[in-house]
Amino acid sequence: MKILVILGHPDKESFNHAIAQTTAQTLQTSGHEVIFHDLYDEGFDPILTNAELPKDAKLDPVIEKHCHELTESGGIVIIHPNWWGAPPAIIKGWIDRVIRPGAAYAFVGDDGGEGVPVGLLKAKAALVFNTSNTAIEREMLVFGDPLETIWKNCIFGLCGVNWFYRKSFTTVVTSDEEKRFQWLDEVKQTVEKYFPQC
Repeated sequence: MKILVILGHPDKESFNHAIAQTTAQTLQTSGHEVIFHDLYDEGFDPILTNAELPKDAKLDPVIEKHCHELTESGGIVIIHPNWWGAPPAIIKGWIDRVIRPGAAYAFVGDDGGEGVPVGLLKAKAALVFNTSNTAIEREMLVFGDPLETIWKNCIFGLCGVNWFYRKSFTTVVTSDEEKRFQWLDEVKQTVEKYFPQC
């Protein structure tokens, strides 16, 4: 199965990169084809232009490639930090430019874009791994965990991917090596559960 893995963190020594490496290795060991993008390393341009807004817009070849990979993938894994209760701008730009009408969702019949779209993605499952320096209790009590709503409801649920799991690893800044090894083992087990051996 083709699995799309998207990483959005600028620091190559970050725990996000360790999560991405563990994810890719686990998928490959299980016999999956991994399509991997480190958006910062690739210099992905997150800015959606007016010319790209229409469903039938002529797309930049890079965006066209990303859209094709998204629509052809049987599974999706997104990895990024929680910054201000949201994904980094580069991830948000990837969402804006790649999870687009005609690729990830469509309005049908007489719907002019004001109604509920139909999801087009064929991915059977989507995973999101986040890192944070906010304790889970505070995240839930004060902020309400906006990333869960964004990824589960606003993106994957809308685009037809209903088998969804998200895990936030926290508090990273105070974690030691033993804790990070435990977390990476949890990543491995989660990936194996949602994308078992081919």
